[in-house]
Amino acid sequence: MTPDTSAGTDVAAIQTRLRKMNSKASQLKLDLHDLSEELPLGWEGILDVARRTYDAYAEVAVLENELRAAKEAAK
Repeated sequence: MTPDTSAGTDVAAIQTRLRKMNSKASQLKLDLHDLSEELPLGWEGILDVARRTYDAYAEVAVLENELRAAKEAAK
């Protein structure tokens, strides 16, 4: 019998997605910070940048939970 490597593949895939999403979330955080420093200029973009930042960090949280579950399943 060969060992089941699908769990390991799942972990690696989730880790890759998590790294990419962390990078995107960090960039959005910086964008939001930059926007706040330029206020009151550009105030119209606050909600858009804040929503995209929120959504990115929500996705990071989901991926972290998936990663935990995949690692537990791989044990």
